[in-house]
Amino acid sequence: MEHCYGDATITKITSSSSPSPIPPPPPPVVSPCSACKILRRRCVEKCVLAPYFPPSDPLKFTTAHRVYGASNIIKLLQELPEALRVDAVSSMVYEANARLRDPVYGSAGVISQLQNQVNELQQQLAMAQAEIVNKQSQQANLMALMCMEKWHKIIPHQHHSSDNDYQTNMSFLDESLGSLWEHVWT
Repeated sequence: MEHCYGDATITKITSSSSPSPIPPPPPPVVSPCSACKILRRRCVEKCVLAPYFPPSDPLKFTTAHRVYGASNIIKLLQELPEALRVDAVSSMVYEANARLRDPVYGSAGVISQLQNQVNELQQQLAMAQAEIVNKQSQQANLMALMCMEKWHKIIPHQHHSSDNDYQTNMSFLDESLGSLWEHVWT
């Protein structure tokens, strides 16, 4: 076929045989971030708010917007390095929630309540530890009294005793005290 039609045919055959250029795929339909949706503006490709306020969580932006305002949120995010922005948004949303719950004290009120709880729990812990020490002291005193009573029953008030009697009394004491300790600890 090429040889019959000359250069024009070759061009025609070449152009028809080469693949036609593929049109670019249509841009994906991306829903606007919740911030742009709430602000009723077009969400651009490099929207500063989009990574932090997804369309699935509109309440997150609404809460922060009510307390800080959109322009302040945008300004703060633009001034921060990207590595710190997630934490900044999280803090803003937390503080905004606290401010909405307690308009006067906000998150400082929550911190104050938590510090009071810590102080109360530390006092309760100190009292419990003191009570444990007191009970241990009472137990030691009771054991000492019981040992002294046993001792006085076993060894009469003698000033002189033979070594054999002494060893017999001591072995009895070891057996008696061993059983005493078992009763106290069980």
